[in-house]
Amino acid sequence: MAAVKESNSLTDARIVYLIEKFKDSGKRELMMEGEQYYQVDNDIKDRKITKKVNGQRVEESWRANNKLAHATYKNQVDEKIAYLLSKPVTYKTSEDAGAPYADKIKDILGKHFQYQLTQLGYEASNKGLGWLQVYVDAEGNLKTMVIPAEQCIPYWKDKTHTELDTMIRVYDTTVWEYSTEKTVTNVEVWTEDGVAFYRLEGQLLIYDYDSNMDAGGPVSHYRNGDVWQSWGRVPFIPFKNNQIEMPDIKFVKSLIDGYDQGRSEAANYVEEVKNLIFVLKGYGGANLDEFMRDINEDRAIKIDDPEEGGVDTITPQMDITALREHYEQLKRDIVEAGQSVNKDLDKFGAAPSGVALRFMYSGLDLKCNLMETEFKMGFEQLLYFVDMYLQLTGQGDFEKTEVELVFNRDMAVNESEQIQNCTNSRGTISDKTIIAHHPYVSDVEEEMKLLEDQKNAAGPAWDEVPPVKDGGGDGAEE
Repeated sequence: MAAVKESNSLTDARIVYLIEKFKDSGKRELMMEGEQYYQVDNDIKDRKITKKVNGQRVEESWRANNKLAHATYKNQVDEKIAYLLSKPVTYKTSEDAGAPYADKIKDILGKHFQYQLTQLGYEASNKGLGWLQVYVDAEGNLKTMVIPAEQCIPYWKDKTHTELDTMIRVYDTTVWEYSTEKTVTNVEVWTEDGVAFYRLEGQLLIYDYDSNMDAGGPVSHYRNGDVWQSWGRVPFIPFKNNQIEMPDIKFVKSLIDGYDQGRSEAANYVEEVKNLIFVLKGYGGANLDEFMRDINEDRAIKIDDPEEGGVDTITPQMDITALREHYEQLKRDIVEAGQSVNKDLDKFGAAPSGVALRFMYSGLDLKCNLMETEFKMGFEQLLYFVDMYLQLTGQGDFEKTEVELVFNRDMAVNESEQIQNCTNSRGTISDKTIIAHHPYVSDVEEEMKLLEDQKNAAGPAWDEVPPVKDGGGDGAEE
């Protein structure tokens, strides 16, 4: 009996299998749910009120069907990104490298890299992780591009998902075939050595010869003059939301659905009951459904027997207290599960102190710490390509230089309290440290320079003795 040959190499059939498996996976479904709820297209919007008639479900369109979709999840994601990624990041280098290396990183990544970090933050929050592709453009400049996570199928070398073996990217484009618009499914297979381009038609992977060949030879990662070269790594970098690569919607969806449903049901109750309970006497309608339909659609009913028939009403009492308690508890659960800022002013007051603010932000801080750790790991992988590009263009070898990406968080502060603390610290710590913690200062180095210029323009203080020049004397001639 022949032994079964085992291999991890990706054949065409295996690539098609991985694509189909990813499309049907729960992970991709979570990505779509995260994007869906960020756009406030909550599941409540698809709700229909039905009744079983003759074994089939029939929609009761005459009944109140409020669909109150709350933007709670969107607010939590915006809050997280604004807190962690709205302020420009800082590149902290070792003393040996100094500012030149940090300046080179800024120049290569470009002024829009901060915006790309924000995009990656939204991708990671809504989909579990964001993907940054590195490439060299036609002018020979290093560029980066955010790729939607639902298009990317990573094939990892290890179980910890730290090193890529292959990246399969699947996306649709629209082309014209004569006068007919046609959708084409493109497949890119990226490895350490290069890339192969395909088109997917049904279960068949078709090699795209025109895209794979350039001047008669196969393409690779980037062109160096007339020669195609590879990075030695797959040029896709993961920026993860957390260690388990799960989107934020995973932890709050059921609570948000419950909140949407509860508020919608309350709205339906108010709309249908109108604070009245109807008591029927001698009503000639076919059934109770027909009576309620007449009330909701025509706002009137017809009584067959004018002597015995009639309609009385009773005004019910709604238990608003129990309803409100349920909503408030759900809101607290969503804040806790979503690790967002606790905005309960009854506990912290209108102007909370620094200690109270830190407590309010504790959940958000914890969530952002996890993302920050993963983003720093992604940035370290990005530096591999930056260092290779610097060597390629003859700008120096910084491969062994340590660089730290510092995130400057945008936390609300009690400005009066912080200014007072800065004033009280004068003489105990350096002026530079005090300036760095002042709420009105965004750029410490620029502020230090402005203070120096201001001091020079004002001249020496009146109570200071000017320095005596060498040679002494009062300047009078003997």
